[in-house]
Amino acid sequence: MTRARKEQVCLDETPYYHCICRCVRRAFLCGDDKFTGKNLDHRKQWLVDKIHQLAGVFSIDICAYAIMSNHYHLVLKVDRAGANQLSDFDVVIRWKELFRGHVMVDRWLSAHISGGSITQAEKDKAREIIDEWRLRLFDIGWFMRCINESVAVKANKEDDCKGRFWEGRFKSQALLDETALLACMAYVDLNPIRAAICQTPEESDFTSIQQRLMCLAKAVDETQSQPANLLPFIDYQAHSKVQLGLPFKLLDYFALVEWTGRCLRADKRGAIPEHIRPIFERFNVNEADWLAVVREFNRHFINAAGSPENMVRWAISIERKWCATHQTLRLYQ
Repeated sequence: MTRARKEQVCLDETPYYHCICRCVRRAFLCGDDKFTGKNLDHRKQWLVDKIHQLAGVFSIDICAYAIMSNHYHLVLKVDRAGANQLSDFDVVIRWKELFRGHVMVDRWLSAHISGGSITQAEKDKAREIIDEWRLRLFDIGWFMRCINESVAVKANKEDDCKGRFWEGRFKSQALLDETALLACMAYVDLNPIRAAICQTPEESDFTSIQQRLMCLAKAVDETQSQPANLLPFIDYQAHSKVQLGLPFKLLDYFALVEWTGRCLRADKRGAIPEHIRPIFERFNVNEADWLAVVREFNRHFINAAGSPENMVRWAISIERKWCATHQTLRLYQ
């Protein structure tokens, strides 16, 4: 039986999640429509723009993304601490960027700005609503809903039709440690190469890896080397819920993705270069099966990805008797 999304997300175990959403019937509603002959790639840019806009409103950071013709991938980091540190005023302003708000909160906001007065009952009701909005600002379900509804409405208007645009509920995977996060990000960034749409990461349109590479190429100093609307790479760190960025080195990640993409494109395992080997050693990666896992990450991990110990702890945290996975040990030494 399908479980509620809140029962699948445990921020006490990890803030990182991989989300996937597919078009209805997996049709190429964001690519080449074989029935009309139209190219709908511009809808991919709608998704990219909406993702970046929402990242500036929600307390959710974008680690990686890939927009394909009939589905898209996101790797997200939920910033619960950041949402809890927002003032009530900031929560209201953020929420009203997306929604109309609430009459009681509008009264509270007017009094807050102008110095007017409202009754204690009105204050209490307004703060009750604001507290609910605060929870939604770090809720993956609300984040994905805002993306999907916006694109579906625009696409249906463009096609002059009604009905579903997306297949149904999005799929999410908890990424329980740095090894799983690294493999999942590489899997997402290399989606166009795996699909034989392009040859290199820098040619991978509508992906985070292309955006990061373009930003680095245009940077005039180190402070401008990473996109402002993507979670930055900082350095190697132990797994922590208070990480301020991705726990890898930027250039090491680029090197790993470039080498992995070259091997996937050639459909064979190449010799592991010396500058890549330390990354595998640092994250306890099983070198022999790295390519197999990155090639089909979703088939090796179902609801969560991580070491066997972390998978067991996650299953207990969300009150599952077992954790669906295939060949978990292949990613780890």
